[in-house]
Amino acid sequence: MDGFLAAGTERRRTLKAPIGCFGVGLHSGRRAGLTLRPAAVGTGILFRRTDLGVDLPARFDLVSDTRLCTALALPGQPQARIGTIEHVMAALAACSIDDVVVEVDGPEVPILDGSAAPFVFLIDCAGIVTTAMPRATIEVLKPVRVQDGEGPDAAWVSLYPTETPGFEASLEIDFPSPAIGHQSLSLRVTESAFRAALASARTFTMAEDVARLRAAGLALGGSLDNAVVVDGPMVLNPGGLRSPDECVRHKLLDVVGDLALAGAPLSARFAGSRSGHALNNRLLRALFADASAWRWRDAGFVATPAGQSLPQGALESVAA
Repeated sequence: MDGFLAAGTERRRTLKAPIGCFGVGLHSGRRAGLTLRPAAVGTGILFRRTDLGVDLPARFDLVSDTRLCTALALPGQPQARIGTIEHVMAALAACSIDDVVVEVDGPEVPILDGSAAPFVFLIDCAGIVTTAMPRATIEVLKPVRVQDGEGPDAAWVSLYPTETPGFEASLEIDFPSPAIGHQSLSLRVTESAFRAALASARTFTMAEDVARLRAAGLALGGSLDNAVVVDGPMVLNPGGLRSPDECVRHKLLDVVGDLALAGAPLSARFAGSRSGHALNNRLLRALFADASAWRWRDAGFVATPAGQSLPQGALESVAA
């Protein structure tokens, strides 16, 4: 039976076998290799820079950059960075993978086709093992909201309590390009719903922004093979869109990946307008800054100095 994304299985899960792929970094333009490896119970999701020998736990408080992607870095070590993690994070969260080491041989996760579908495929190929350790979730107890700007055009995101365990999401976007315009989507994010509605939605940009991004050292690896590019009313990709509302679907995919940095599945209702990586991360920081806004639904957890909570044994695994 398909469980809610936030509740997932009752037991923690990891992969049966390692599996990897190669591609290009969307922003760096560099060749990028990635391997997903099974991990011990309680490890959590751990990114490993194999070229540096550095581990970065997938946690909201280690997010160092949110310009057109979500990037992790260790405090005081800006070179120990891994960018564009949101798509693989979304795939792992949707498939209820709790413990895994994500090895990357450079500063960026490969973009592949610009969606989460290739990462879901890798997880399916590797197989999944259910362990004996109970899985905990984070229950949101009261509304938490952050916004950018004022007035009716302000961008904002919120989390609310939900009576039914699980993760619900509602998002709207509004872009000046007629090919995108105003789009909205609401759904209960189960694994099957993620696979059907969100996984294949690709990252996107407007043609007039491409030169500016590349001048800023971004999108150096971008192409029509890994991103949707729109120019006014036109979609420049030869195959067109995968769905008429592919852009809002991708933005909601990003929400799933960014909020997976909570360290455990959320039992909550998400709502947002014109959301982006920065606001998604600020939302988690606001949630965990208020001890009265959330609680663990299961026992066996310890708090880190950053205010985040990790399963027993995770701190030792991260430090090892």
